[in-house]
Amino acid sequence: MSDIREQIAPRVKQIRAEIDETRQGEKVGGTVMQPTENRSQDPGQALKAGTTAPEFTLSSSPKETLKLSDLRGKPVILAFYPADWSPVCGDQMALYNEVLPEFQSFNAELLGISVDGVWCHQAFRQQRNLRFPLLSDFEPKGEVARAYGVYRDGEGVTERALFVIDSEGRIAWSYVSPISVNPGADGILNALENLSGREVPNVDRRNGDEGKTQSVGR
Repeated sequence: MSDIREQIAPRVKQIRAEIDETRQGEKVGGTVMQPTENRSQDPGQALKAGTTAPEFTLSSSPKETLKLSDLRGKPVILAFYPADWSPVCGDQMALYNEVLPEFQSFNAELLGISVDGVWCHQAFRQQRNLRFPLLSDFEPKGEVARAYGVYRDGEGVTERALFVIDSEGRIAWSYVSPISVNPGADGILNALENLSGREVPNVDRRNGDEGKTQSVGR
């Protein structure tokens, strides 16, 4: 696994460099998105480890849907993010695309979720060459995000939130990042390593924020 991390390290560094000029409170879709203040959801309301993951069926393309329970038997990563095309979201999804072989080494499925429509997802996924599904929590808007406790009513988008679900459908780990911060992949990998029973020395898992990328904006 360390070999994979070494191989992707240059690309991860490049991705992070690309958003160095992104400014806090950057305008996205005509609305100024505030990084942390005026949150409609307290991070403490996000579903915690040990909770059964709420079932859902969402569109993964204009003609296809994906049901969470169809993935039972393997770990599932849910990456909720505010919006396609925004700077930090693009950075985060690109990073996960690069780290995807590591996730797959645990037989894990990665699913991105936002309130964008299926056609928006399709264009974003193609432009970014993403190799994992983007699910549309569009109608009823934010229904799945609400079920997981990560919807921002005041802005009509989801929190930047991560969930790792075990093979039996229970949440093994969850983390809500500040909206302007790319949470990176280390917390996800630590959770997958814990599920697999592998030893991970010298890792602090108290807050789930190991190795955060300090990207700002959205």
